[in-house]
Amino acid sequence: MQVLLPAGWPRPKGYANGVAVSGRQIYVAGMIGWDGQGRFHTDDLAGQVRQALQNVVEVLREGGAGPEHIVRMTWYITDKKEYLARQAEIGQAYRELIGSFSVAMTAVQVAALIEDRAKVEIEVTAVVPE
Repeated sequence: MQVLLPAGWPRPKGYANGVAVSGRQIYVAGMIGWDGQGRFHTDDLAGQVRQALQNVVEVLREGGAGPEHIVRMTWYITDKKEYLARQAEIGQAYRELIGSFSVAMTAVQVAALIEDRAKVEIEVTAVVPE
C-alpha cells in the first residue's frame, strides 16, 4: 500500500488522504456495536466502536484478510461531541484491533442509524495483494 500525500500538504492526524493498492477487493458492510448474534452489550460509544471494529476484523478474516489489508473506512456517528470527547478510548480500541492509521478515512455525523441503540456504524474496503 502506498500512502498518497501531495507535496507540501501536512500529514493528516489519524488517517491518510489517499492510498494506492492493487489486489483482491473485500467490501465490508456497515458494522455496528452489536455482537454476531445481534445483541448490544453496551450503550457506551467507545464500547460500541470496539465491538464494531471487532466485527470488521471477523468479517475480514472470513474473506482471508486482516486489518492490515484495510484501505478505506467510513464511520457514521450519531454524536460528534461524544466522539471527540472519547477519542482517546476510541483510538486505543482502533490501535489494538486495527493497528495502522494509514487508511483513507471519513467520519460523518448522522441524525440516526437504522438500529436505535447503535451509536456508530463502520464500513470498510480491504485489498488483499495477489
